[in-house]
Amino acid sequence: MARVTGILGKKVGMTQLFDDRGDVHPATVLQAGPCVVTQHKTQTRDGYVAAQIGLVEFVKESRLTKPMKGHLGKHNLPPVKFMREVPIEVDPKEDPAEANGLKAGDRVLVDIFDGEKFVDIVGISKGRGFSGVVRRHHFRGGPKSHGSMFQITGSIGSSAFPSRVFKGMRMSGHMGVDRVTVQNLRLLGVDKEDNLLVVEGAVPGPNGGYLVITKAKKPPRERRGFAGSATVDPLKAAKRAAKIG
Repeated sequence: MARVTGILGKKVGMTQLFDDRGDVHPATVLQAGPCVVTQHKTQTRDGYVAAQIGLVEFVKESRLTKPMKGHLGKHNLPPVKFMREVPIEVDPKEDPAEANGLKAGDRVLVDIFDGEKFVDIVGISKGRGFSGVVRRHHFRGGPKSHGSMFQITGSIGSSAFPSRVFKGMRMSGHMGVDRVTVQNLRLLGVDKEDNLLVVEGAVPGPNGGYLVITKAKKPPRERRGFAGSATVDPLKAAKRAAKIG
């Protein structure tokens, strides 16, 4: 049985949560879904296996292009504005080339993250406009006194050789509006009724920005021996083993 491993959503905003010990944790609330499968990519037809899903929200039909109307009308799907492709989990017993059990029109809800501890989130970072080197590349700047210009770039190249500026020179320019991926954000809560996810930490993009949320590809390993009362003292364990032996 093929299963979708990701969902589309929007960033609602940030808040803070307190754990049982009274420690505060910054958290981000995400509106995840509901989504609908708009196309199933297969190995035989497309050369790879994936699911194209769309975020179900109110969109005027007049805002869609004719190709998009034909693509969605092929399976009588609702108009969607934001569509992306997400990976698929396939049962090892089945043929991975076909990934049967998934078809256009299937719903994708937040319950796909039941039992998950970490997620990866892709978003578009906030636009900062034309920014200088101090803000864009974290330059220190020059002296702040004696008439010096503080936040200027300074010399960017030699005049004799090579008589040009190398590509990739860190200078002032457009900042933000980049595709940013944040990995291994801890999942703090899943609200199935309101289609909400709560993750620990910050998420790229402004409030209301579109996001792609998937199961963590490289989740961190569980650290053994850091569970408070369950921590094993190797010296005491060795003494107990010696008494038993």
